[in-house]
Amino acid sequence: MEENAASRESGINGAVMFTDEEVKEMSGFSICEHHVEITCGCTSHQYGDAVGTLRVFPNGDLEITCDCTPGCQEDKLTPAAFEKHSGRETARKWKNNIWIIANGEKVPVGKTVLLKYYNKTTKYGNGRSQNVRVGHRDEFVRCTVCGKMRRFRLRNKEECQVYHNALKDAKWKCSDTPYEKVACEDEEERASRRVYRGCSRSQTCKGCTSCVCFGCEICRFSDCGCQICSDFIENAKN
Repeated sequence: MEENAASRESGINGAVMFTDEEVKEMSGFSICEHHVEITCGCTSHQYGDAVGTLRVFPNGDLEITCDCTPGCQEDKLTPAAFEKHSGRETARKWKNNIWIIANGEKVPVGKTVLLKYYNKTTKYGNGRSQNVRVGHRDEFVRCTVCGKMRRFRLRNKEECQVYHNALKDAKWKCSDTPYEKVACEDEEERASRRVYRGCSRSQTCKGCTSCVCFGCEICRFSDCGCQICSDFIENAKN
């Protein structure tokens, strides 16, 4: 299984996330290098049990690969998305509806130790919501005149719009930056500084689920005719 290990590590590996005592009664539990896995499921009164594999990461992330039917391609689902995919009638209560097997019985994942890291990151605001994108990392655009890389901070919709416009402009240059005076004569950021891109989880993050966004209402625009925005707005309507 391909793993973005650099973006997942928190100084804790899978072997030390839980004690043997905490997980000894859990069926289908296994330890991987940077996370742990366990068989999980969600029950629909209409469709029966949808079974999957829950991956728990030390940074609080939860991902589920669905095995509800042979050949199901659903992977890296959030718990809420897996709950919905299973056809569960009373959705939006995934902590109660998604279960694991312990002592031969179905136990809600919310009543297990498996959410220890998820609850911790939620409590202290260092993790991500399972449904809401919490931020965007800084991005860079190269000047077509001097060739220097210029940083764009994407903290709100206005800043995202500025970056999006620069990215579309095939002739963008330093002096086009609207919110600060930048000239081609100004020094470029050192490469050692460019590795810091504003991720709330890790200063030197190389791209994780907290700071990389593939489309949201903050960085996609209904009045933009580019393919990226058009596809996002169209999919959001469905």
